Amino acid sequence: ADEFDRSFLRLYPDMACVTSMDADHLDIYGDKNHIEESFIEFADKIQDKTKLFAPTELDLNATKIGFSDSDVFKAENIRIENGAYVFDVKAKGEFIKDIRFHLPGKHNLSNALMALSMAKSYGVSDENIKSALESFRGIQRRFSYQIKTDNLVFIDDYAHHPTEINAVYNAVKELYPNKKNIAIFQPHLFSRTRDFLDGFAESLSQFDEVILLDIYPARELPIEGITSELLLSKITNRNKKLVTKTELNDTVLNSDAQVVVIVGAGDIGEMVTPLKKVLEEKYV
Repeated sequence: ADEFDRSFLRLYPDMACVTSMDADHLDIYGDKNHIEESFIEFADKIQDKTKLFAPTELDLNATKIGFSDSDVFKAENIRIENGAYVFDVKAKGEFIKDIRFHLPGKHNLSNALMALSMAKSYGVSDENIKSALESFRGIQRRFSYQIKTDNLVFIDDYAHHPTEINAVYNAVKELYPNKKNIAIFQPHLFSRTRDFLDGFAESLSQFDEVILLDIYPARELPIEGITSELLLSKITNRNKKLVTKTELNDTVLNSDAQVVVIVGAGDIGEMVTPLKKVLEEKYV
């Protein structure tokens, strides 16, 4: 369920989770307080609060999941083996050992723990939960590997909010700490670019190189002064460039980055396949 336009308030579930309450869609909500009020309204629809799940940091009356001793469902003994997370879960005094999960990043690990908590509360067996998490390989455009070789990694992600871009960066650095990375980003909506300008600049500045495309307008008309040029000027990393769609492939090919990440929610998704093709021709 998406919080955009408050349509998630039309749902009346018996069991639910809230993964975050980050400010977004401010063209609809106006400010962070109003979006949090909507999430609280949604949470209040679940009568049995033991069947509402949320991370520790969210101020909701819910069953808390996370990585601290106070959590009802806690992931612990977390390690990485052969590119996958392996961890144990303490669940209401019980232990589920050696769960394997292949999606990178602590945000994905948190989502896995959330799904585990809901499934276990619903009555799914530990073995079925472990099997499901181990076999899950993600969904399209969420840290989706396009190329994964020793000399080149190409990842596609739908991230279009600073928090999501931070999550992608942290996953990349956790998996490939010693490889140079490059991020290609297409801002989505003029209003979102305006509202989170500094956040976008801060999250993108972490990457070794940054390539920006023009803002994807979607449902909006331009806002005076809000451009990708403005965002580029805010990025502190000097290895940055604003390019057109036709220049993108050549620009990436001229980089010596070993990890290429393409992020955004606009028509940037249509550029993934052509870029993958030219990268495979050069590296694979």
